[in-house]
This record gives sequence, C-alpha cells and structure tokens, in this order.
Amino acid sequence: MSVRLQLTLSYASFVTLAGVLLLAAVGMFLLNYQDLSRESMPGQVIISPSGSDLFRAFAPAAGVVLLIVLVFGLLGGWILAGRMLAPLTRITEATRLAAGGSLSHRIRLGGNNDEFRELADAFDTMLAQLEAHVAEQRRFAANASHELRTPLAISQTLLEASRNDPAGDPGELVERLHTVNTRAIELTEALLLLSRADQRSFTTERVDLSLIAEEATETLLPLAEKRGVTIETSGDLAPALGSPALLLQLTTNLVHNAIVHNVAERGTVWVTTGAEPDTVLLTVENTGEPLSPRLVATLAEPFRRGAERIRAGHSGVGLGLAIVRSLTQAHDGKLSLSPRPDGGLRVTVRLPAAP
Repeated sequence: MSVRLQLTLSYASFVTLAGVLLLAAVGMFLLNYQDLSRESMPGQVIISPSGSDLFRAFAPAAGVVLLIVLVFGLLGGWILAGRMLAPLTRITEATRLAAGGSLSHRIRLGGNNDEFRELADAFDTMLAQLEAHVAEQRRFAANASHELRTPLAISQTLLEASRNDPAGDPGELVERLHTVNTRAIELTEALLLLSRADQRSFTTERVDLSLIAEEATETLLPLAEKRGVTIETSGDLAPALGSPALLLQLTTNLVHNAIVHNVAERGTVWVTTGAEPDTVLLTVENTGEPLSPRLVATLAEPFRRGAERIRAGHSGVGLGLAIVRSLTQAHDGKLSLSPRPDGGLRVTVRLPAAP
C-alpha cells in the first residue's frame, strides 16, 4: 500500500475507534440513567422500555452514526494525507528530474519551516552544489582536452614538416619534440595530482610547514639564481596534519610560481610560516607587475593565466595554483590570493593546526 493509503486507513481507524467509544459511553449512560429513574420513583407505575429494548432501539442509530464516521474518516484522511504528502511528491519529482540529468530544477518549497521544508531546502542546496560541480568538471574536461590536444597537434605539425623536408636538421626536430613532449608529461602529471587531491587518497601525519618550506626553497634555489630572484624564508614552527609529499608539492608550486612570475631583474620571493591557536599559515609573496583584484580572483581556476604571464613566455600548464587550491581543500584548509600594493602576488594557505 502507498503511504497515503496507509495514513488514510490510520486516520479512519482512529476516528472510527473514537466513535465506537463515544457511542458505547452514550449507551452506558442511557442504561444507567434508566435504572436511576426507576429507583428514584418508588411506588409509581412507570412504563419504560427494558434494557434489551433500549439496546435494540439504539443499535441501528449507532450503526448509522458509525458508518457516517467511517466514511468521513476515510474521505477526510485521504484529503489530509494528500495535503501532508504533497511536499514529498514535489521532492520525489525533483529527484526523478535530477536522476534524468536535469540539475537546474529547484523545489523551492514554501509554507511553514517544518521537516519537509528543511528536507526540500537541503535537497535544493545539494542540487545547486551538484550543478556547480558538474559544470566545473565539464569545463575542466574541455580545457584539459584542449591543453592536451595542443602538444599533440604541434608534434604532428613538426613530424609532417620533417617528412616534407628530408634535408632538415633532425637534431632540431628531436629537441623541439622533446620540449613538446615534456610539456605534455607535465600536464598529465598535474592532472593526475589534481585527481588524487580531489579523491583524498592519501594518509595523514604530523607535518611541520616550516621544514616543508625550507625543503621547497632549497630545491628551487638554482632556478631562482638563474632568474636573478632572491628567496627569503622566515617564520615559526607550523605543525599541521597532512601528507608530507602533497604539502611539499603545494609549497613547491607556490614558490615556483613566485619565481617564474616575477620581475625581470632583482626580484624577491618571501616565504613565511606561522601558527595561530587553531590554524597554521604558509604565506608566499613575490615582486612583480601590478595585478588587478579581478585577475587575481581567477588565477586559482584551472588553465587560467594572466595575459602578462603568457606574454612573458612562462605560462606553464595553467594548473599550478589550481593544484594548490585542490591540495589545500583536501587538507581542510583555505587558500586566499591578494595583489600586493607594490606589485606581485600574496598567497596564503591556512591549514588546521595539529593537536
């Protein structure tokens, strides 16, 4: 049976039971009233029906009343159950639409703030999150396909040019193919790292961000010296819980980004760590060209690069800060980006402090 029918039968049964009890009480009252009337008038001849006659006279009327009560309970219960289950019907319809791929539908249930309203609001929130997630995944897949297609198209063009020009320099062809292939490998590894971060498929342990920052800066020090960039590291102990390898990747991406996207000469990168009562901080700042807040707000999106970065020839694969954001979220942290007043970028990672 449907829930509506079950509720209808429950309401009707309850109303009928109440009617039976009420009629039984009325019958008992009439019988007691008849006996009291006989006792209060002794010596008088009173012609009154007996108890059996009274019951036979009362039973048909009681049966009719019970039938009316039963019909009223069934009809009223069916209507009340339908009204009570109407929000559930709307939620079910929205669920079917979502299962069919339509995530733009919303229930938007009005009325009182009851359990059904809370369920509908929670379902609408879930649909909004799913719609945003699916849109982001589609956009990411399209961008990733475009980025992966680019090196493959370049490789195909180089090979066709070499085939049409047998007298060309094979060494130059190999070098250019090596560069293109390296970019494709870096992009693939970045995509795999993003997938790993989103799935949170890693074990956590106690990690000191200050040591991670020192290791990352030491690794990238030759690159900084090559580009004439100075790295300054400072800060206190910053114990957090997470994956040492992924947090090292996070810090390395930030420092590498700060080195590559810097001024042409005498640039500086500041790497600092700190601790607050419940959080630890990793901040990476660099000198550079002035950045608008609107541009900075988009730098952590996948495959988004500032125009001045592309012109500088260091566009990379466009996943550096996107990986940092995913790794931060995977560690239940928060990433914030802001332009420096004198030019450049300030990136702050806040992670829960280790107990």
